[in-house]
Amino acid sequence: MKSDRLLSILLLLQTRSRMPAGELAERLEVSARTIYRDVEALSAAGVPVYAERGRNGGIALLPGFRTDVPGLTADEARALFVLATRGAHSELGLDGPMSSALHKLMAAVPAAHRPAAELARTRIIVDPDRWTRTPRGRIDLDVLQEALFADVRLRLHYRSSGATEAREYTVDPYALVAKAGVWYLVADRDAEPRLFRVDRMLRAALVDEPVRRRPGVDAERLWQELRRRVEHRPVGVRVRALVRRGRLEMFRRITDLFLLTVEDGAGDPEGGPGEWVPVELGYPERGAARQLLQFGTDLRVVDPPEIRSLLAELAAEAARHHAAPAGPADGGDGLPPPE
Repeated sequence: MKSDRLLSILLLLQTRSRMPAGELAERLEVSARTIYRDVEALSAAGVPVYAERGRNGGIALLPGFRTDVPGLTADEARALFVLATRGAHSELGLDGPMSSALHKLMAAVPAAHRPAAELARTRIIVDPDRWTRTPRGRIDLDVLQEALFADVRLRLHYRSSGATEAREYTVDPYALVAKAGVWYLVADRDAEPRLFRVDRMLRAALVDEPVRRRPGVDAERLWQELRRRVEHRPVGVRVRALVRRGRLEMFRRITDLFLLTVEDGAGDPEGGPGEWVPVELGYPERGAARQLLQFGTDLRVVDPPEIRSLLAELAAEAARHHAAPAGPADGGDGLPPPE
């Protein structure tokens, strides 16, 4: 374990030249004291690594020092080829470079481990896309990548969720993130972190201005912060309901972001033993609970009364809407039905 950690420290420093001891400790899941002991061990072995004190200090490697990576193990080779079977590189236009890199990597894999690596590539398939994909947006990822790599600002014409009209924003991009087949841009808008879905962008253009990222803000940590905000939204309205057991798995998938508890072992006597499963959901505001209307008679809201009233009003409005004669926009002639 220690030898693996020493190699990891060396490879990280070859990539970054200097890193804070705290960041190394966090990445390798050890204490800062352990990192300093490892630095002493590397130095004793002849590696020109040293600790710098002070506000901007850290663990540093002398410029120009390089070391060859020892041969990959069987598990390491298998892991790399499984990762490369399919992924975001396709939508980033990197299929060709990925194929070329795999050929080079295969040549570097020890001969004894090549069959395992090749077998992993053909036996394990990683497909990051959902079953039902949303339509691709109008924006090519190339312009977003160009802004990120050139460190310039972006002007977006963007339609937020639930909005009827798009608005224009000038943002400072940090990273592109592929999450369950959906691309997001992590960026600052007016120095505040935001997530922008790429498929909601109507236009994107480079701005001839240097990016204005906040000092000391790391893209990975910023993404994790935004992800936590989405996953742990404030609960404004708690809803208790009963879900028909036969629809429970579908209900879990659709309401995943808002589902708080599922009492899978309980049931509702009115519907027969075990037929109805009590659940609790947390919505940020009352209107978001309209999501429950799609489950029809497979769901019954128990509490609070205002959500029961909301769903009843929406259902009645939908019934009136569909009971009316179809107009020209609906494919009809706009005339009343025959007697």
